[in-house]
Amino acid sequence: MTAIPPSSRKRCSRIVDEESRQKRHDEILATAARVFAQAGYQNTDMQAIADAGGVAKGTIYLYFKSKEALFLAAVDKGIRDMQAFIDAHTEGISDPLDRIAESIRAYLTFFQAHPEQVELLIQERAEFRDRKKSTYFEHREKRREVWHTRVRGLIEAGRFRAVPVSRIDDVMCDLVYGTMFTNHFAGRHKPVEEQVADILDVTFNGLLTEDERQKRREKGDKAC
Repeated sequence: MTAIPPSSRKRCSRIVDEESRQKRHDEILATAARVFAQAGYQNTDMQAIADAGGVAKGTIYLYFKSKEALFLAAVDKGIRDMQAFIDAHTEGISDPLDRIAESIRAYLTFFQAHPEQVELLIQERAEFRDRKKSTYFEHREKRREVWHTRVRGLIEAGRFRAVPVSRIDDVMCDLVYGTMFTNHFAGRHKPVEEQVADILDVTFNGLLTEDERQKRREKGDKAC
């Protein structure tokens, strides 16, 4: 039997240690997200999170230097998880319209399954108003150009009207973002599939009949 060189054993040990550390890091964030969502930022301290997670408070401080750092990391992790969820559900979809539809479906499904993440977005806005940009919009900004490229491709292919890309971006993203919050605040449990169908019907097909659009064009309505 071939002996494993000491250097290889050390590398394996480092890999195991890193995996263990990452697992504990993510467990702390999951616990923190749940506790912050239930009790609120002001009413939560590190000891409460430690108790909920079954770890020593000192253990949490090994990973996060303060309650603020822990809270913001929990918000960031939630947005990253949401993006990973959407990416996993849209992987391999070549048609950009189908990709948009599946992205909306995955987005609403994620937040329906993780209401604590919606609560954290609300709390971040309330507790950290001095931040130049919220975590959600920081991540949205980083991915904006990818989305804009897809929209430009649809316009160039004659599948979308020649509407400014930023206008399409703002309207569609704000509509989905608002739907997520309305679902949460109103306790609405309308099936995601129905909501996606409604959003796509209105955004893709519009509300006016062709006859009404023609009438408004004759009146000089630039929106038609």
